[in-house]
Amino acid sequence: MTDFKVDHEMDAQGLYCPEPVMLLHNKVRDMVDGQIVHVIATDPSTQRDIPKFCSFLGHDLVEQQVNGDIFEYYIRKGSD
Repeated sequence: MTDFKVDHEMDAQGLYCPEPVMLLHNKVRDMVDGQIVHVIATDPSTQRDIPKFCSFLGHDLVEQQVNGDIFEYYIRKGSD
């Protein structure tokens, strides 16, 4: 389990590329720097897309978990 405070939740289950990353982009835009969003997805391509999203935009992928067909990500918003 996480040892950090989650500020936002985003459920992208049942959505496929590019929808999870598009929703994440909109969610992060509404967050304050340093806040953490917990993303739950079922699209395996998020394992590639979300780390690239974080790297490209300067966000911190704090934790990533795979539980069967569920992919979970904890992302800390970087500074704008």
